Amino acid sequence: MMKTKSPFLDTLFLLLKDECITIFTDIQEISEKEILDATDYFESEFEKERLEFLSETIRYDKEAAVWAAKVLYHSAQLHLVRKNTAKDLDKLIPPFKGIIDVSSILSADLSLRFLPQIISVLQSADPEDPLVKMLENILKQFHYSAVGFDIELENVNWEEELKDSTYRKLYLERIVEKKAHSLAEIPYINRLLIAEFGLHKNIFWRELKNINE
Repeated sequence: MMKTKSPFLDTLFLLLKDECITIFTDIQEISEKEILDATDYFESEFEKERLEFLSETIRYDKEAAVWAAKVLYHSAQLHLVRKNTAKDLDKLIPPFKGIIDVSSILSADLSLRFLPQIISVLQSADPEDPLVKMLENILKQFHYSAVGFDIELENVNWEEELKDSTYRKLYLERIVEKKAHSLAEIPYINRLLIAEFGLHKNIFWRELKNINE
């Protein structure tokens, strides 16, 4: 990926390619051109990942992708650049105003999957940082991006949440990839995983208990 001389895009490109963050001296406004470029970039990344699940019903949600990219960029910059930002936190880290469905969840995940790492750094620096709570609340809504991260999910109807077969498959795969025990021991999810593993459970996840026995 080539540098664009755009703090917003350069941060995103470096993070997605090398999982590194560039911190700038101040938080700059994101231009309309940057937003358009980010929209196109994330669409291409979404289509690459979409090859793995080939669903006709799941579409790229540009609103969710750009919102998540802004949240990621601003939260990364706010790790060090905090002077006179307290009053602007709601503007810099706004809630998602679109419809939360599988398309928006997977589109936002292109950026939000990196949010747990940023939250961990922020928590280490200051456990009382109000930004931490804001980011955790985002991950409670988009918890696919938080699989493997210690976050308390409440009142999730998992049968309803995972009713889409493609999303269910992706969610289960991420639980296995991250070895997310807290999620894997939820009765409904545990039953799905044990059924998916079949006779090969010990190959995929030997330590996982069948709590439905």
